[in-house]
Amino acid sequence: MTLFSLARKNIARNLSQYILYIASMVFSIIIYFTFVTLKYSDTITEKTESSQNMQSLMSAAAIILIFFVAIFIAYSNSFFMKKRKKEVALYALLGVRNRQIGFMLFFENLLLGLVSLVVGVVLGFLCSKGFMTLLIYLMGYDVMAPFTFSGSAALNTAIVFILIFLVTSFQGYRLIYQFKLIDLFHASKKGEAIPKPSMGVATLGILLIGSGYWLALQDPFSSKVWGQVGFVMTVLIILTSVIAGTFLLFHSVTGFVLMLIKKNEKWLWKGLHVMTVSQLLYRIRGNARTLTVIAVLSATTVTAGGAVYGLYYNTNDQVLTADPNTFMYRQTDAKIDQRVSALLPDAKYDETFKALSVTFDAEELNSLDGSEKRMYSVIDEKMYNKLAGIQGKEVLRVKEGHAVILDMGYDPRFSPEYKGKTITTVNNLAITFQGYKTQTVLNAGTAGITLVVSDDTFDALQKAGETVIYRVIGMNNASVDLSGKIAKEIPKAGLFSSAPQDIRNSLENVGSLLFVGSFLGLVFLAATGSIIYFKILTEAEEDKSQYNMLHKMGVSSKEMRKSIALQVAVIFLVPLAAGLCHSVVALKAFSNLLMMDLAKPVMIWMIAYTVIYGLYYILTVASYNRIITRNNKTEG
Repeated sequence: MTLFSLARKNIARNLSQYILYIASMVFSIIIYFTFVTLKYSDTITEKTESSQNMQSLMSAAAIILIFFVAIFIAYSNSFFMKKRKKEVALYALLGVRNRQIGFMLFFENLLLGLVSLVVGVVLGFLCSKGFMTLLIYLMGYDVMAPFTFSGSAALNTAIVFILIFLVTSFQGYRLIYQFKLIDLFHASKKGEAIPKPSMGVATLGILLIGSGYWLALQDPFSSKVWGQVGFVMTVLIILTSVIAGTFLLFHSVTGFVLMLIKKNEKWLWKGLHVMTVSQLLYRIRGNARTLTVIAVLSATTVTAGGAVYGLYYNTNDQVLTADPNTFMYRQTDAKIDQRVSALLPDAKYDETFKALSVTFDAEELNSLDGSEKRMYSVIDEKMYNKLAGIQGKEVLRVKEGHAVILDMGYDPRFSPEYKGKTITTVNNLAITFQGYKTQTVLNAGTAGITLVVSDDTFDALQKAGETVIYRVIGMNNASVDLSGKIAKEIPKAGLFSSAPQDIRNSLENVGSLLFVGSFLGLVFLAATGSIIYFKILTEAEEDKSQYNMLHKMGVSSKEMRKSIALQVAVIFLVPLAAGLCHSVVALKAFSNLLMMDLAKPVMIWMIAYTVIYGLYYILTVASYNRIITRNNKTEG
């Protein structure tokens, strides 16, 4: 029997143990192949307006995926190698040479990788139509993508993953030379070193996480700490303190909590609670590094996905805030208006009105940007209230000689404190700010920042500024195609702005980010679930004798299943809870930075992540119970 056929038979015999590992690799290959296919896709180039940006985004996502998958495969492979050490020792004891054993392990891992690669590329091709259609849909297009097979993408995927599999296969080959025979026989009994809980270490962990949270929630633009340390260094300090604090959390804090639980003797001696708590104390403290990796991966996935989904969720509202009118432009020629009118179906409203473009001396507003002159569009109160009524906004009452500024980009950290400040025109007409509003009735892309003044003040300002005629159009179901036709009729000086087109542009950018972020997040989640699955099932193999002893003592299967479910639940829940807490703080800081409410989309994203993560818990418990039940039946 050749080494290759022996490796093939070993895989077939242990397929049930490898299945999740293979599934995770296949999923990673599918996503990588999809990203590379989209990079080379003619459909994306033809159907979207940002194909160049899309290619760059897909390339960057593919690189991130390569590094992550390489680490995940190496990490997973180390678990399998640890589990196989006793088997390797038996081969050595039977006289099989180290070189032959090494080649067998090399072939096994390489064969698994090649099978995963073929399956991944085939499934990637079959799923390409759905993935591409989903991407196009998220970008705001209603187009059904065709099946696409890219030879360049397949070659790229094959080269990258074969290199990864060769490196990880070489790890298996080197294994036989790294340990003595006696070490291989006892390898499965060796766990990670169990750190003893320390009050000082536990306190330090809590302080590190707390300080990281505190720094993250500070405003980067007004905080003295951020200003003195610098943006990049502060971010590095936050990441370092939170990651280190998370490690110490699992190292000692959870140990103290479990110690306190053990003191409740009335509860402890019911059922298998004493065994469950003792096992948890070992598992959590002994696997601090693994749990930290899972918590950080969970936090990264939820934070990145939640932030991008929050932006996507708010895209429509953000654009409509900036573009309350479906179309708006500056009139430059009556003939142009006639051609535009000929293109328009029935409009909800179609208004033409006079505005002013006035340059003001704004010394009192100079505190932040140092600009002495500011140009604003000016409309009268009557026109504002007419448009506000149509758009469902509150009416304004502006005092004589005063103005309300419509600054939708207002941010107290950067914008002037308008109220009570005075600006003057070139002919020394003073205007005092009555207040400000963060909404507008004119499209910001056409009119810019706008002042609303009383009718009399508007008449007085006409001598100080240039008269501009604006046309605003409101429609219920305007299309991007109609927007394009109108845009062709209006010269550049018309400053044409279109809500449908701006929504499309925003969806293209954020939708592609959401697509990439979602699938990278799914890969991270699959890897996270797989890592904890492999870790727990490795420990299940070590615990078989203990549960068999309980079985012989008459402990019911129901009690053992309850103990297993509780242990696995805590191992899954603790890093998930830590990861979600980290992501909540990170997303809160992100929403504060953008001054955007992300609560609802972030909650949706977290629930979706938790549900999928929960499926891994169910699968792990079922596999753990199957191992114990099978062993109890075999051993009696």
